[in-house]
Amino acid sequence: MARPRKFDEERALDAAMRTFWEKGYEATSTQDLCEATGLGRSSIYNTFKSKQDLFERALAHYIDTMTTAQLAVLEDTRHSAADRIRALFAMVVDGETEHRAGGRSLGCLTVNTTVELAARDDSRAARMLERDTARRLTVLRAVVEEGRRDGSITSPRDAEAVARFINAAIGGMRVSSQGGADRTTLESIAEVTLDALTH
Repeated sequence: MARPRKFDEERALDAAMRTFWEKGYEATSTQDLCEATGLGRSSIYNTFKSKQDLFERALAHYIDTMTTAQLAVLEDTRHSAADRIRALFAMVVDGETEHRAGGRSLGCLTVNTTVELAARDDSRAARMLERDTARRLTVLRAVVEEGRRDGSITSPRDAEAVARFINAAIGGMRVSSQGGADRTTLESIAEVTLDALTH
């Protein structure tokens, strides 16, 4: 019979995720992970094999949590397509103003990882990010197409291009927030992006 875990693996994974989110992959030390999770070095490596494995599992946990919540907003057909996109922007602004350290936002773990690991395009993390982006773009494109049908989105641009523009605007908001942009600034970026959906 397998020996029961002496700790809550999900809680440890969440603590590790927050540490990587705040510090980045390279700057996070094993000691940082020990302090965050409350685990000893041997327990971390017995459970998660390596820092890279723990990071990939933390990134998967983040993607599953954040992307699922955001896509639920986009797929809520009780609202017009444009209102769903507006709700997504509101969620992003709220998230950026809630997760702050030292006056600056932590940003988004997927955006941060994309920037940090850009040169490692063969890593498992890079493939996870590619799949997450593709999933987001597929849903955004579908929402834009729905907006064309319900009349709430009138931009003549290609739906794929509009989806990429929205996704890039959200990434830009996250980076701006890390640079110190406040709620008012983020809301302004969101409004300009939303205006583009009807012009």
